[in-house]
Amino acid sequence: MSWLLFGGFLLLLVAGVPLATALGITGALVILTAELGAMSIASNVYSSLAKYPLLALPVFILAGMIFERAGVAAKLVAFVSALVGQRRGAQGVVAILVCMFLGGISGSGPADAAAVAMVMLPSMTRQGYPPAFSASVIAAAGSTAILIPPSIAFVIFTVLVPQVSVPALFAAGVVPGFLAGLSLLVPTFIFAWKYGWGANDLAERRGLLRALKEASWGLAAPIIILGGLRTGAFTPTEAAVVAVFYGLFVGTVVYRTLDARRLYRVLVDAAEISAVVMLIIACAGIFAHAGSTLGAFDALAKAMLGVTQEPHLMLAMIMLLLLVAGMMLDAASIFLIFLPILIPIVNAFGWDMTWFAVLMTMNMAIGQFTPPMAVNLLVTTRIAGVGMEDTVRWVLWMVVSMLGALALVAAFPQLALWLPERLGY
Repeated sequence: MSWLLFGGFLLLLVAGVPLATALGITGALVILTAELGAMSIASNVYSSLAKYPLLALPVFILAGMIFERAGVAAKLVAFVSALVGQRRGAQGVVAILVCMFLGGISGSGPADAAAVAMVMLPSMTRQGYPPAFSASVIAAAGSTAILIPPSIAFVIFTVLVPQVSVPALFAAGVVPGFLAGLSLLVPTFIFAWKYGWGANDLAERRGLLRALKEASWGLAAPIIILGGLRTGAFTPTEAAVVAVFYGLFVGTVVYRTLDARRLYRVLVDAAEISAVVMLIIACAGIFAHAGSTLGAFDALAKAMLGVTQEPHLMLAMIMLLLLVAGMMLDAASIFLIFLPILIPIVNAFGWDMTWFAVLMTMNMAIGQFTPPMAVNLLVTTRIAGVGMEDTVRWVLWMVVSMLGALALVAAFPQLALWLPERLGY
């Protein structure tokens, strides 16, 4: 039955079956074949979705899309450009910093990358940046959105591992998220100085105070969300709702970029994305019930523990596994598939679950811009009008830089744990 569960799932994935369908079919087939109770299929679909923290998921997706469509990215680009100034490599720095800041609003890598690419790619091309490089650096910087709070990936993790709280994970992601983003500055500066990108920047530069005034509404969003969480003014779910209404106010009253038609389109797109994520979670519940009842996950975990008892080697093996998985699957899918296997290993070695969640998510962030299935890169290359193969020579340097940040967090757990401990989570 275990071979049927894992083998059938992999076979369906290779055949191109959607992930939710593959999880649901293999899980249901094993439950029926092993006579584990047909009613458990329906009950596990319900129990997988009937979890309070999941209420925040569609609302955070909606909030991120509202800020993306409201034109916040363009205001932030103007402000950061005025802050950074005009020098060689400046526009690459602006793209990275704006992606990191938008990550503190949207929590979605593809949405973050799309918003910044639409604004930054034309100006970067005018200043000599190859479109393939611009698409690569924006895709890489956009991946920090699943690390810098509020993070949709962290919300899903807390649903699967209830002993870890959302505020603790949000706090744990701050330092690693900034390390991941800032690591991208290294290759950006090296290539900018080597090829002279941005050296002849003749673009008009707005005054800093004026740019700050126009961007202040967007800059206030993370302060309101995270400040409210820290003070206890609202829960993560309530924070998502506050973010939605704040974004609506900014888009309809302040910037006046959201009319009725655009708002309707935002609601439709957010509903479609939320439905896909929820369907995956529901079908993964069937798969997880089948695997846990059969003892398949525990058996696989014991097999991995039998390979080595050396914690550093085991951690390196897990990181490599997650890195490869991140190239092909999204963060939610990886959590749902691999956590039942990895939790017994984490407990066996006594690793901190919050730290391990950050390491998992950093691997997924790297996977978001690593070919062949890099979702962020798919978005930015389409906007830039280049093929994904054109970005490989640049993307590899971004991957190496972010792997360096991952290695630091793996070697020094306090980089992730210091802030949540300081805040009392």
